[in-house]
Amino acid sequence: MYIAGFRYRGLTMAVPANVLALGMVSLVTDVSSEMVTAVLPYYAVLVLGLSPLAYGLLDGLYFGVTAVVRLAAGHAADRWQRRKLVAGLGYALSAVCKLGLMAAGGSVGLLGAVVAADRTGKGLRTAPRDALISLSAAPETQGQAFGVHRAMDTVGAFLGPLAAFAVLGATGAYDVVFVVSFAIAVFGVVLLVLYVREQPSAVTPVPRVRPRVGLALLREPRFRRICLLAAALGLVTVSDPFVYLLLQKGTGIAPEHFPLLPLGTAAVYLLLAVPVGRLADRWGRIPVFMLGHLALVGVYALLGGGAPYWLVLAMFGLFYAATDGVLMAAAGPLLPAHLRTSGLALLQTGQAVARMLSSIMYGAAWTFFGPVPGLVVMGAGIVACLGFWKVVR
Repeated sequence: MYIAGFRYRGLTMAVPANVLALGMVSLVTDVSSEMVTAVLPYYAVLVLGLSPLAYGLLDGLYFGVTAVVRLAAGHAADRWQRRKLVAGLGYALSAVCKLGLMAAGGSVGLLGAVVAADRTGKGLRTAPRDALISLSAAPETQGQAFGVHRAMDTVGAFLGPLAAFAVLGATGAYDVVFVVSFAIAVFGVVLLVLYVREQPSAVTPVPRVRPRVGLALLREPRFRRICLLAAALGLVTVSDPFVYLLLQKGTGIAPEHFPLLPLGTAAVYLLLAVPVGRLADRWGRIPVFMLGHLALVGVYALLGGGAPYWLVLAMFGLFYAATDGVLMAAAGPLLPAHLRTSGLALLQTGQAVARMLSSIMYGAAWTFFGPVPGLVVMGAGIVACLGFWKVVR
């Protein structure tokens, strides 16, 4: 395996070239997707007039559709041993959907259909991509590899809202944002085709992969406990758009500045993703994962208490740095190489279903009781899960 030198904040690290290539694809793709994500909550709630409950259903669809296709994508990638191909199909589908957003206009139904198709693309690509990262790195450096990838991914998440803000400022047209997003997404697909390499299974010949074989991975006790913990915590995680809508509501930030709110989260995530990943390799990935959710409890408390927006965004970035790639790094080495995609898809499906239910429940709670009671319940749920981490270790 060719290893490329990588320098981050004065530290020199050996990082697989395939991880860097996947990081570049994610960087470009995230510029595209975050251009849309940054404007969609404001566009849906404040322009189209959706209620918090209606937006919760739309956001739940965001997670729910990925849950439907993740298992199928994971099975297909392992059955054919073509993780790059399945991931590429997902990236291509999401790119086309950017034009679909423009065609949807003000129709909530069409908007929901396009979001569903876009999330189908994300569901197709996420597990194969993470499996490629896991298979490209040594077991003892999984946290570092995922940290580097997530840091590069977050550069895109940082640049995307800036690009959306610049395009909206120059044109005032959401359609132009969607067209520019499409062009950038196509470039990401080209990078994947040219530079990402498939990782062959270490098992020769590769056993025939059937759906029940992937599900049988849950018989492994540690992997099963990680899946249950991730799903339980996903059920009490308020989705990003609600966090940013609450910030806008609580601080009175001007609507035209709404697309910039994710920048604070992305900046902190970018700074911490690699060092937190290395910390997880040394101290334990599950403990770091749980500490990240303690930071999320802090986010809920700050949102309910009217804290400065910069502090909320900093805590939110810390949460993502300690959880996103760290969870995949914890689960990957527990799975056989030829079933790595199916296993990670199973884990991510549980999360996606839980996040779908979370969005619907929190949207309903905000609509009928206001935003704060739902935050209290979600925070209490995270605290209740904290006692489970020693079992997972």
